[in-house]
Amino acid sequence: MTDDQTADQGIDGTVVSPEIDPNRPSIARVYDYVIGGKQHFAIDREVSKALFAAVPEVGQLGRSGRTTLLRSVRWLVEEAGIDQIVDLGSGLPTAGNVHEIALESNPDAHVVYVDNDAIVLAHARALLADHEHVTVIQADINDVDGIFANPELLRLIDLDRPFAIIASSIIHHLEDGPALATTAALRAKLSPGSYLMSANFLDDDEPRAKELERAFLEGGLGTGRFRTWAELAEFFEGLEMVEPGLVYANDWRPDAKTPSNSPVQTLYATGIGLKPTV
Repeated sequence: MTDDQTADQGIDGTVVSPEIDPNRPSIARVYDYVIGGKQHFAIDREVSKALFAAVPEVGQLGRSGRTTLLRSVRWLVEEAGIDQIVDLGSGLPTAGNVHEIALESNPDAHVVYVDNDAIVLAHARALLADHEHVTVIQADINDVDGIFANPELLRLIDLDRPFAIIASSIIHHLEDGPALATTAALRAKLSPGSYLMSANFLDDDEPRAKELERAFLEGGLGTGRFRTWAELAEFFEGLEMVEPGLVYANDWRPDAKTPSNSPVQTLYATGIGLKPTV
């Protein structure tokens, strides 16, 4: 939507669903904007100004999160043999979606996207209409029991077999108490041989982390916590970390597309934990 479009019109001029408030910023749409996407409204671009003011390369931070996610999915399917994935806080569809990477590696893979944003649900359902092994459900990440009892999820995911939970660029939007409670609940859902992947903002004692956190919290979006290495490690308590462990995102099994000299290298961390089989 351009700044002079009416509030009930989308970016392409189509009518926006009543569930979608174009006057309230959305985490999913802000992410889409900073990585160069097209599914955002004027309010999303407005609150993004504070992020770019704090760290002009914030777009690279968003794209780093995306490429790290896709590398992780490829490893989970090709190397770990996982054929079931639950992607929490999946966000708006973009180039190289989780299901595309998974199905490219294993045509029989099953993927369930989970998000609470109405615009994400609308776009995802349209994209996935013809995919038998992929679906999307609407739920809040804090409602872990509800998510894993959802009939649509249970239709595609056998919770008694190994599967992967993806929590990329979502836990850092939770306050400390809910973040620990939610990740503990997610770990409890893992069957033996299953994995938890989580990628989050990192406070590595760098001033820009505090500046960007302030921009997220005070610039209009209201969420976005940068946590220390020790705080992030708590999300994987009781799991065996896959090599190279909890590291800067671009250091987790980099490929040819991974930046080697990123100006936001120290602002984002990731890891994958395995629930032991014994």
